[in-house]
Amino acid sequence: MDLDAPAASVDSCAKAIVAVDDAVAALARERIDNLTKPLGSLGRIESLAVKLSAMAGAIPARAYTRKAVLVGAADHGVSLEGVSAYPAEVTLQMIAGFLGGHAAINAFCRSVRADIYIVDFGTREPRIEDPALLNFRIGSGTGNLAREPAMTAQQVDAALAAGIAVFEENIWPHRYDVLAVGEMGISNSTSASAIVAALTDSPIDSVTGRGTGVDDAGLARKAAVLRMALARCRTRDWRTVAREVGGFEIVGLTGVILAAARRRTAVILDGFITSASALLAREIAPQSQGYFVAAHRSQEPGHRIALAALELEPLLDLELRLGEGTGAALALPLIESATRMISEMKTFAEASVATRIT
Repeated sequence: MDLDAPAASVDSCAKAIVAVDDAVAALARERIDNLTKPLGSLGRIESLAVKLSAMAGAIPARAYTRKAVLVGAADHGVSLEGVSAYPAEVTLQMIAGFLGGHAAINAFCRSVRADIYIVDFGTREPRIEDPALLNFRIGSGTGNLAREPAMTAQQVDAALAAGIAVFEENIWPHRYDVLAVGEMGISNSTSASAIVAALTDSPIDSVTGRGTGVDDAGLARKAAVLRMALARCRTRDWRTVAREVGGFEIVGLTGVILAAARRRTAVILDGFITSASALLAREIAPQSQGYFVAAHRSQEPGHRIALAALELEPLLDLELRLGEGTGAALALPLIESATRMISEMKTFAEASVATRIT
């Protein structure tokens, strides 16, 4: 990835994001309330259809069947601090599994008929050479956020620009109806915890979870690392936070999210890590928040805090904590169902069905 990518490309993308259409939302609600069913009987599927209509700027005329899942991957220098139950080399090993089609996210994508894209935003060397792996590398892993800034200011802008380019070059040309985002990166829950703590002004202990399953000693190390890192974030503006404690894939996915919002594409957030990307996106472009859908509630304690800050109610709560976009993939059938409801059901008048007795 060209590290000289201008910040102007990020600014222009952010400025081009329009607010979701409240007038269309009202029209969608009116139509749903007149469909052949008792009022409100499809619960949150109804509110989901309203939200998707507002995002699109029109009531969907068809089901959302064109689905994509994008998994951003990178390595983190903070893995040297023993904050994960797995060694750093697992990032590349899992990417190989994604490319081989035998990871959880592959199985879920097949089950929901979604295309999958794997993006290398900055894994360690030796990197994987595979034509199916999208190469938007910023570097060979971030700096160790416990000891130094995770990224340079130039790398922050480059990661955002890379994410925008990933969407524009690989997702937008296919005109997908909906994009689910996920991630892979050993120790990235430490980076996400720092971002969420900083941007929500939350206590470190409240956002720090066990990630891949660290023991009590590992959890204590993780909290200590976060205190060291956040001590450097005397100002909590998004650029400082991204530079000091961000990850290439986390900031890269922020760029993806911004590009999707600019194109009025629904963004299905997976779990804790992608919620950190979404918080950064909202700080950069507040209008982008209207395009977020929370797939599920993770077991990571910081996810509840991030969801509350984003004013999102997750569609599912299945006690997941894997990442990879798995929760987002599982939510995709609900997106299709919501748009099938509003586009395929008839109103009482259209179906010549008697309305309820008043």
